Amino acid sequence: MHPLIHRLRRVGMALALCALSSPATWAAGFTFTPYPNAHTLPLSQVTFENGQGKPMTLADFKGKVVLLNIWATWCPPCVHEMPTLDKLQKLLGGKNFAVVPLSVDKGGIYTVKSFYDDNFISHLPIYVDPTTNVLDTLSILGTPTTILINKQGKEIARTMGPEDWDQPAVIAQIKHYMAAPARSTAKPQQQARTVDTHDTRMAAATTPATPE
Repeated sequence: MHPLIHRLRRVGMALALCALSSPATWAAGFTFTPYPNAHTLPLSQVTFENGQGKPMTLADFKGKVVLLNIWATWCPPCVHEMPTLDKLQKLLGGKNFAVVPLSVDKGGIYTVKSFYDDNFISHLPIYVDPTTNVLDTLSILGTPTTILINKQGKEIARTMGPEDWDQPAVIAQIKHYMAAPARSTAKPQQQARTVDTHDTRMAAATTPATPE
């Protein structure tokens, strides 16, 4: 298949799945369900720009726990959860943790900056991938998709769909990984899975990423 056609199909799928994430399907009391073994991510292959146009990769965040959120301004569920990601960054952001909101908007930096200004997003940095290459690199099935990454750059878990990221249960899980040593892999904290519609989305979004 031609690469351009493949990419267009991938973006179309992201749009369709975004539309399916209606408020009626948003789950309450969310907890991550960690993989039995953390997955290696192709950190250096996830390339993007920050708000100043500087090229970056996910490898720049190694040593921190990262909540990577793949989103777009045209995706209503993404817009819904963005203020809670902003609050999470305000609460925990620093040398041990970072929210990395990676936009796949074609308009790039200007589009995201305008959205932040209009919606009073003041604690999140701007990161953009207008090429949408990240969708293929990390096997992203739809937006928003959020990936929890430990200090060693391994994927602990992922979920697709909007969440309230500033809730105590989520903060407690992230703090568990923040407290782990930077040079050894933390043992996954087993979380009870809530039986609800979110589990369907979670199961669909736990495809392992391609190793480096």
